[in-house]
Amino acid sequence: KWKEASLVFGMKSFLFQFTQQLQANIQSVFSIRNCVVDQMLADRSLLGKLFYRCGSKELQFLTDSGLWFGFLLGIIQMIVALFYDNPWSLSIGGAIVGFATNWLALKWIFEPVNPTKIGPFVFQGLFLRRQKEVAAEFSSFFANKILNSEKVWNSILTDPATLPNFNRLFTNQLSTFITTLSPFRPQSAALAVTAATAIAKLPSKVFVLHNYIDNTLNLRESLRISMERMTSAQFERVLHPIFEEDEFTLIVAGAVLGFAAGLIQQGIETGKMQLPSFRGISKICSKLLSRLRGKPPLKEEVPGTADNVDPPPEDPISEVIQPSK
Repeated sequence: KWKEASLVFGMKSFLFQFTQQLQANIQSVFSIRNCVVDQMLADRSLLGKLFYRCGSKELQFLTDSGLWFGFLLGIIQMIVALFYDNPWSLSIGGAIVGFATNWLALKWIFEPVNPTKIGPFVFQGLFLRRQKEVAAEFSSFFANKILNSEKVWNSILTDPATLPNFNRLFTNQLSTFITTLSPFRPQSAALAVTAATAIAKLPSKVFVLHNYIDNTLNLRESLRISMERMTSAQFERVLHPIFEEDEFTLIVAGAVLGFAAGLIQQGIETGKMQLPSFRGISKICSKLLSRLRGKPPLKEEVPGTADNVDPPPEDPISEVIQPSK
């Protein structure tokens, strides 16, 4: 009984001291970055789920804003069409409207970063105004899916970057434990084999700790409080980098779809859909620039006319869009 009691006491002492050593050397035996990245790479849907959970309202706004921004900008396009009778204004205007709609929507989500007061109104990015709500969703997702006890222990016991440090720490602590039970110091080879055997069995044994560790760490609450204390500039970087990856693609896609819609409108109006030639586009741009500058457009020379005789007037835009006979 004395030996059994001594052994139990020694094992408790080993676990207590080993836990203290883990806490003191946590940076060397556990990499949060590797733990998160490895899980994201193993299950790529995790990032999408996190993005949708935290940014669902922003995604909905991005969808709905196409209707409202498109309607308002479409009114401007209609007014332009009334004073500038050219079927290509539909396609070009559609591209501008599609581009501007997505660009404005993305700007409205994340800007201004800090609350900006203009008269009686206070403006701030839609995502940033939801800081407390997003902090709760983000911390809940990470505590339940990414950084729970099961995932942390799996990373500690499998991450090749930190596993050697864990093995070394465990082996040293095991050597100390054996020395307290016996006056003889174990041989290095036998100690290494014993430690490797014990570590190999850990994955099937540590599950009993998960509930205790999750409740003790209370990561969800700690992470939520930390995120709520972030400045607006810091919090903006939580979700915006995900948008930034495809921000340009979203804007260009809006322009392409707007151009396609305008092209269909042009076909309905003129009964013909035909992309202009490069020469035709150059003529249109030249005339538009001339009108903006208030100067008459340059006239082309007509073969067979004298240098000092002006050629008959022509409208390059009408010539481009005139259906060929």
